[in-house]
Amino acid sequence: MSLALVSSMAVSAGNLEKAVDRSNLDTSVAPGENFYQYACGGWMKANPLDPQYARFGTFDQLAENSREQLKNLIMNLGDNHAKGSIEQKVNDLFKMGLDSVRLNREGNAPLKADIAKLQQLGRNGASAAIAWLHNGIANPFFESAVMADLKNSSVNLFYLCQGGLGLGDRDYYIENDANTVKVRNAYAKYVEQVLKLAGYKGGDAKKASASVMKIETELARVAMSREEQRDYSKQYNIYTLAQLKSDYPNIDWDAYFGGLGLSRVDKVCVMQPKSIAKVNELMKSLKDKELQDYLVFNYVSSAANYLSDDFIRADFDMFSKTLSGKKTMQPRWKRSLSVPNNLLGEAVGQLYVAKYFPPESKKKMQELVNNLRVALGEHIANLSWMSPKTKVNALVKLNSFTVKIGYPDKWRDYSAVSIDAANSYWDNVKGAKQFEAQYQYSQLGKPVDKDRWQMTPQTVNAYYDPSTNEICFPAAILQPPYFDPKADDASNYGAIGVVIGHEMTHGFDDQGRNFDQNGNMVDWWTADDAAKFQKLADRLGAQYSAVVVADTVHANGQFTMGENIADHGGLRVSYSAFKKTEQGKGNTLIDGFTPDQRFYLSYANVWAANITKEEILRRTKIDPHSLGVNRVNVAIRNLDSFFNAFGIKAGDKMYREPADRVIIW
Repeated sequence: MSLALVSSMAVSAGNLEKAVDRSNLDTSVAPGENFYQYACGGWMKANPLDPQYARFGTFDQLAENSREQLKNLIMNLGDNHAKGSIEQKVNDLFKMGLDSVRLNREGNAPLKADIAKLQQLGRNGASAAIAWLHNGIANPFFESAVMADLKNSSVNLFYLCQGGLGLGDRDYYIENDANTVKVRNAYAKYVEQVLKLAGYKGGDAKKASASVMKIETELARVAMSREEQRDYSKQYNIYTLAQLKSDYPNIDWDAYFGGLGLSRVDKVCVMQPKSIAKVNELMKSLKDKELQDYLVFNYVSSAANYLSDDFIRADFDMFSKTLSGKKTMQPRWKRSLSVPNNLLGEAVGQLYVAKYFPPESKKKMQELVNNLRVALGEHIANLSWMSPKTKVNALVKLNSFTVKIGYPDKWRDYSAVSIDAANSYWDNVKGAKQFEAQYQYSQLGKPVDKDRWQMTPQTVNAYYDPSTNEICFPAAILQPPYFDPKADDASNYGAIGVVIGHEMTHGFDDQGRNFDQNGNMVDWWTADDAAKFQKLADRLGAQYSAVVVADTVHANGQFTMGENIADHGGLRVSYSAFKKTEQGKGNTLIDGFTPDQRFYLSYANVWAANITKEEILRRTKIDPHSLGVNRVNVAIRNLDSFFNAFGIKAGDKMYREPADRVIIW
């Protein structure tokens, strides 16, 4: 197999020094003492945490830049647009969110009719009511989705998944450390508070809160842990409709699927059978009032951010202040902007790329992606622990990657979404949410659309999708400090290059490796290679789990395994690609730094951030990504080139003995 040589990106000398900014450094700390602090400490000091954020870093700054671009774009749309046009829908939805006078005047009025219906339903109507809420509004009891069949990626399958937890993770209900108890108690008070705002009397709200906590705690006790959910093979449980009705008879499946607009469902994948079994049990054991109160709460809580200030404050105090440690709310324009940005995402994206995404950025990204693909192919071919048979399969998968850059070739059609300022803000939001849910459910029975994007162009992020074997880089992440066509190669390869390598490596992490080049969950590994991979992955996980993140809480190396493997692979692969550029082959100093030093400083700078302790603890529970400090300090301590670049030696805190270093890809 011949491998093409990597071409260097164009460099503009005038922009070289700013790509790695010395003001970001904390030179009072040696690189070998704490590289994250050395590389990012200056930035952290110059950017103290704004109280509207629980975490803010260079990644978030880029998102802020994108938000400002969107604000300017939408505010300049004007008001004279044809009814039904994208401009009219985006503009009106944004302005309704800004109208605090109207929202406060309406109070809980937009909820009353729906609450009355939920409070009147009996057990026979519960399944239809759950389906109505699952149409984009809320996820009581469980969740459902339509997506590619894990074992036949060309067709869509209906999935039933665990859910129904307002706090988002089972551990908040079953653990008893001080922070968890504090969060749980605050949540019970929040349930009571929003139900009072919705019209419940004090005693009724308190009883309803107890019912909600009872139901959610029971659901939490049978839920899979986040670590267990990393194993897709344990979650691929196919049921025929007859089996579903037989095993879970207390749920009216005909009413449920009918409520989703699905007339024919032949089979479903029940991802967590214990959770659906618990729902089946609750459908029989709950009193009508308990059932009604739980559904009402789910509805009200989902609507809270689109109502009067008292609802918005209650939501903020619970989910932003208590859970994350935020001190103040974001300004109303930011909160209002997020609504059309999320609910009419590709419509906003179409406006965004027309104004802010230069064609040359896409071309240069394509060059980088090709260079990284070559480098990863070389890494795979040279692995000492993998057999030739598995290597061939890995290379076939790598060369089958679909690459999406910037924006989709075909835009979503939002003509069926109605945004009418004569109706309440919540009614408009609810309608847009239902439209999106119906779009997702309507894919059942259709071939998988491999041209569809999972992120909007204005999203500052990137992804790998195992079911389509694709990597995607939206337009908004292709800006400094991640990507700058005028910067030197070291800066770009250390930032966006690692992101590219990271997403590619997801195809070969602990989850992605279980899918073949066609996106099917197929075991293409020899048993010996799989065992060797697992041994290396376990060693890597142990490095992260050894780190204390706050108080006595450790990082969870098992839960963050996929992202950690991708970080390591991204670093190694991007560094190899960088070393084939003219700058990488030489040793010319720029602003006093060698090319290798600039590569690692650029990588560290994209994770510079300040974060509250509450957010550290929350993310450790729910976020599969490691904290920024660990994405730097733990990851790079496995790389010889890092130690060589900064002269780090035995005795330095950043040093790791060669025998303890882990290299997977």
